[in-house]
Amino acid sequence: MKKKWRRTICFHTFALALAFIMLYPLLWMFSSSLKPSEKIFVDAANLIPKELHFENYVNGWKGMGGISFGTFFKNSFIIAVLATFGSVVSSSIVAYGFSRIRFRFKNLLFAVMMGTMMLPEQILIVPQYILFKKIGWTNTFLPLIVPHFCAMPFFVFLNMQFLRGLPVELDEAAELDGCGKIRTYTDVLLPLTNSALITSLIFSFYWRWQDFLAPLIFLSEPKKYTFSVAIKMFNDPTFQSDWGAMFAMAVLSLVPVCLIFLFFQKYLVEGVATSGLKG
Repeated sequence: MKKKWRRTICFHTFALALAFIMLYPLLWMFSSSLKPSEKIFVDAANLIPKELHFENYVNGWKGMGGISFGTFFKNSFIIAVLATFGSVVSSSIVAYGFSRIRFRFKNLLFAVMMGTMMLPEQILIVPQYILFKKIGWTNTFLPLIVPHFCAMPFFVFLNMQFLRGLPVELDEAAELDGCGKIRTYTDVLLPLTNSALITSLIFSFYWRWQDFLAPLIFLSEPKKYTFSVAIKMFNDPTFQSDWGAMFAMAVLSLVPVCLIFLFFQKYLVEGVATSGLKG
């Protein structure tokens, strides 16, 4: 019993220490959001502020240039929600085609699609900008939303792995009942892939919500900026930066993603675990 208690205590001590190390950057950011800007880096080692300056949140929410941070959050929500919807729906449809329908050059097209995952975003951003500039999409939300309606390779692969775990007899039974390919997908298979869809939704929302490079490249008007670009504007190299307000808005930016994770973490674990059962 003593050995068991010792192992339990050692395990929990190690787990708590590791959790503290992982959470330390978030704790430091939250602590810094309640300190005056001039004290943040002077008293950086202290996680407990000596005085609580909630005005950092008020000043940060006021934004800059007459544009409140509510506008930046609204822009981020519009982009993240629409892009997530497009990527989840289109990726599920493409995954159904690759996993359940036979057609010519299927393996070749699948290999090409998976090969695009190896291309860094920085390589694609230049030809994308040239294309969107020619068709007049720059300084709009379209370059940040429309491409995601053409399926995302990672989500296609994720949904394919999940669909391959479903028995083919479901398709055959649906065909005997007179269902075509579309009804088999919408009425039979799609309701069984909730875990994979929600997992795709969570990852897609995370990536679109925190995206910095694409909005920085495609958006040039301040009132169309997303929160990630707007936070960077608090850092002024020619003047004194309002670090307290910047950290305060960074803390608020974590609220939506934390809520989504708390509500859907069961489906996230189930979707990742189930989609990895079969290759």
